[in-house]
Amino acid sequence: MTKEEKISEIAGHYREILRLIGEDPEREGLKKTPERAAKALHAITEGYLQSATEIASGAIFNHDGGGMVIVKDIEFYSMCEHHILPFFGKICVGYLPKGKILGLSKLARVVDVYAKRLQVQERLTSQICEEISRVIPNDGVIVACEAAHLCMKMRGVEKQDSSTVTIESSGRFSENPELRKEFMAVCGIN
Repeated sequence: MTKEEKISEIAGHYREILRLIGEDPEREGLKKTPERAAKALHAITEGYLQSATEIASGAIFNHDGGGMVIVKDIEFYSMCEHHILPFFGKICVGYLPKGKILGLSKLARVVDVYAKRLQVQERLTSQICEEISRVIPNDGVIVACEAAHLCMKMRGVEKQDSSTVTIESSGRFSENPELRKEFMAVCGIN
């Protein structure tokens, strides 16, 4: 099925959803909404069409150092798989290289691949950590994610100031509390 065929089919479902909630999908303000919503959904779930391994593998370089590499404040937008509502925030990725480093932009692209799927924050954090651990030799990887969930703000408990922090680590980050503490301080997590 082509991209255009998928978008057309999704738009048909949006048209029906509008009708089911009591709207008139043919009224002026809604006539193009099903197509716009279908294009938006396709764009925000394009991570299903991408391979994080292929993206990351395109920029691996030799490196003799072993000091911590951190890319912080990588913004992301995702959709909660339980309510199909957005959650968004920032991710901080760190790793200890072991003979190889990964192009910095590839860390952000790996985040995007997994964020652009229906997700839960815990799995998103874990998938990023596992992917970085897999694509380059390292002595440890750590990922911290802080996000706001509209499913907690717009519905349900309606807690406007809540945020969720998830952390995954491997190697020396899991074994060494001081190393983990240093990462957290750089990322601004207490």
